[in-house]
Amino acid sequence: MFRYAFPLFLTLCFLFSTVPSRSSLTAAEPALFELEPGFELLFNGTDMTGWEGDTSLWKVKEGVIVGDSPGIRKNNFLATTQRYGDFELRLQFRLREGKGNSGVQFRSERIPDNHEMIGYQADIGEKYWGCLYDESRRNKVLAQTPDKVVEALDKSDWIDYTIRAKGNQITLTMNGVTTVDFTEPDPEIARMGLIALQVHSGGPLKVEFRHIRIKALD
Repeated sequence: MFRYAFPLFLTLCFLFSTVPSRSSLTAAEPALFELEPGFELLFNGTDMTGWEGDTSLWKVKEGVIVGDSPGIRKNNFLATTQRYGDFELRLQFRLREGKGNSGVQFRSERIPDNHEMIGYQADIGEKYWGCLYDESRRNKVLAQTPDKVVEALDKSDWIDYTIRAKGNQITLTMNGVTTVDFTEPDPEIARMGLIALQVHSGGPLKVEFRHIRIKALD
């Protein structure tokens, strides 16, 4: 009896030792995602419900929003159909090979009869990782990410991005590290608007977004 039981015991030990624990999963594994209390999905993982934009550049593939550009002359945006004011937005993004430029617009609007959007952008890409940029308004970086934070990022892997906007205070974090803590000095700047994903003009690039969820802040 024992001589049969012992090999079985070893087999079971091997099987259990090869099952990854929850703590060993990486950010790139969707099994980790759980909707936190108070949050609601902005992207349902299936289609573009709640979003509008150029479907020749923006697709949904395997639960991910993909912006795939062969190279374009003008910026392009996939925007929500609903506006948001004070909120915390969480998502994951991945920029192919860490090259090119993208971003997440918020408190923004489409400019009538124009390809552009106007408003804040949580930036993504070379020289701008985690920066706060003011798109088509002041046209400048409002707050820069510390170099040591940028150097620590694995720029070709999935990165957690959190955007928190409450009143005149804006905080951006990447992989749990604060990149921007900005206080808006201009009371005339809009505190309500669309959220949008960007494919920047220029050469070919591919950017992916998933697990996009939002919580309203009182």
